Amino acid sequence: MNAKMTSRQKGTTLIEVLVSLLVLAIGLLGAAALQLNALKYTDSSRTSSQASFIAYDMMDRIRANPDVDYQLASLSAAPSGGDLNVPRTQDLYDFKTNIQNLDLATGDGSIVVNKREVTITVSWSDARAANKANTLQTFMVKSRVAIDTKVAQ
Repeated sequence: MNAKMTSRQKGTTLIEVLVSLLVLAIGLLGAAALQLNALKYTDSSRTSSQASFIAYDMMDRIRANPDVDYQLASLSAAPSGGDLNVPRTQDLYDFKTNIQNLDLATGDGSIVVNKREVTITVSWSDARAANKANTLQTFMVKSRVAIDTKVAQ
């Protein structure tokens, strides 16, 4: 009887090792998926911030020169080159260049001026974060750029 007791199993079996490796692999795959989603949404957040910077930069340029018509239907109507002697031309060219740097393929922007109220819209593709093709994100800022002259009564 003592001989049977001394021949006890020592260590782990191959099945136990395989099960532990399976559990470890599932955990590592989950961590990898979490990391990929974090990268995807970080990129989406970065482009949203860039679009915000572009729109507010253009709004500041319009505020600096409020008596000029900055109407722009789309980037295709923007000047193809800058002119440092004409602020409007340079501002619209910079606006176009900044949006093209944000998203060359689908990036677009518009400026709508209604009296003293200006609406700037920047759109770009966010297909990577949305997991869908042709998904456009839009950032819009609306502001009054100048005070109307006081009307005498």
